[in-house]
Amino acid sequence: MSEALSQLKYKIDLNRLPEHVAIIMDGNGRWAKARGLERSAGHVEGVNTVRKITEAASELGIGYLTLYAFSTENWNRPKAEVDALMELIVIAIERETPDLIKNNVRLTMIGDFERMPSTAVERLRRCMEETSRGTGLVLNLALSYSARWELTEAARKIASSVAGGKLAVEDICADTVAGALTTASMPDPDLLIRTGGDHRVSNFLLWQIAYSEIYVTDTYWPDFDKDAFAEAIIHYQSRERRFGLTSEQITSLTE
Repeated sequence: MSEALSQLKYKIDLNRLPEHVAIIMDGNGRWAKARGLERSAGHVEGVNTVRKITEAASELGIGYLTLYAFSTENWNRPKAEVDALMELIVIAIERETPDLIKNNVRLTMIGDFERMPSTAVERLRRCMEETSRGTGLVLNLALSYSARWELTEAARKIASSVAGGKLAVEDICADTVAGALTTASMPDPDLLIRTGGDHRVSNFLLWQIAYSEIYVTDTYWPDFDKDAFAEAIIHYQSRERRFGLTSEQITSLTE
């Protein structure tokens, strides 16, 4: 375990880690503005934070890390910023792929890839293929993603199955919807982290975070280091997860 994490590891119960952590990485632009820099400088520094937090999650033994890298709403930003950010994401993933392989990390992606440049998708798919044998942390990038888009696509899949006679309307249940989502192969996030201080979920994994613990920090994403990540895990472990039950019921189930 790295020196940065070792300072807080005594506070972390490794037997009660969140299996899946999702992060809304916010504050790159504000971080840059506060330093008199172009927004692109914040995105570059944010990429460095992605590497640090991926390393931390892998070191701790977390199973899944989903990062909100680019939303469908982000396509509405100035074209120059969008093009630069998309290229930065692709270059960063290509650069990190050897280390992902070395650290047994498997890369996956969710999102509306039809809106992305085909060359970017092809390059990212190559990285996914190169890391496909990883059996440790699953690093899941949400690119050109929004939960409303995902739920709409899930509804279309289910409607198509009903129209084709493969599924009866009365058999549609919560598991049917979950199975039609882009995250069907993953457990729902136990912990949702949002950096940058805003208290909203921004159209991110709306179905999946129904029972996630939510941790908001004012720290901008470029400043969110391994210690900050450890603090979020420690906070998560201080919470009682009841899933609609009472504290007494939870206690009786664990006795």
